[in-house]
Amino acid sequence: MPASRSAAMKAIVIVNKGGGSADGDAPQRLEAALADAGVEAEIVLVEGARCAERAAEALKQGRTPICAAGGDGTISAVAGALAGADEPLGVLPLGTLNHFAKDIGMPADLAEAAKVIAAGKTRLVDVAELNGRIFINNSAIGLYPLMVLDRDNQREKLGRSKRLAMLVAGVRTLVRFRHHRLSLTINEEQRATLDTPLLFVGNNDYELSLPQAGQRQTLDDGKLCVMILRSKSRAGLMAATLRALAGRVRSDDMIRLDDVTRLRVASRRSHLTVAIDGETEMMRGPLDYRIRPASLKVICP
Repeated sequence: MPASRSAAMKAIVIVNKGGGSADGDAPQRLEAALADAGVEAEIVLVEGARCAERAAEALKQGRTPICAAGGDGTISAVAGALAGADEPLGVLPLGTLNHFAKDIGMPADLAEAAKVIAAGKTRLVDVAELNGRIFINNSAIGLYPLMVLDRDNQREKLGRSKRLAMLVAGVRTLVRFRHHRLSLTINEEQRATLDTPLLFVGNNDYELSLPQAGQRQTLDDGKLCVMILRSKSRAGLMAATLRALAGRVRSDDMIRLDDVTRLRVASRRSHLTVAIDGETEMMRGPLDYRIRPASLKVICP
């Protein structure tokens, strides 16, 4: 059950100044919205790589609540510094997708979100971890990280919108389509080796079918959501994706693993390109995933 705390009169708000959501007047809009809700805010603009570091500094100084303003990447970085601590994370959506904010019920409207921060009601949610790095939404190996790399390259060099760049990246990634041979160890007991174009690991269970595709009904189930796309041709992959969105997944489309709390992923390659909360990173294997139940205190409605 959610727990209540007295309304915070002061807050520190960490904003990724390199993020696409941090437009020129974002600090002023944030400060005004929080002030109207009765919160005195210190707005801190930092480079994306320093978001977690700055949150850790604020935590050490006893600053509370610590808020992250931006998209999922910014929220994830700050959450990584606060996971396991008693201080709450405030979420102020400024990004384009804001999956985590939606899943905890935060309003998209900044003024309404500020009122939630001021009310100070909190609950504990799960986080997931990959080789010591916290993530709040999901991680993937295979096709999706390649799409993210292509998307970010287009946005940097061509100035395309996130949605258009992702659409173009999706088509091009299918052209470069390939499988990965992965060895899995599930809950330190079961073992399997398979070829797949995509391995997906989520923090709690994800919906696949429209209109809830990509949403979670719970964030405190204490389980990883592990889905493995079966080896297919390009045409077969596209058909399987369409069936998944329509809620008509066939047994030969995808393997879904239940009751997973730990997952080790090994490959013949020394490093794998991995997507973590919408960002990509080259990581040395093996990859060790685990769920950390009730490890993050968040302010929510």
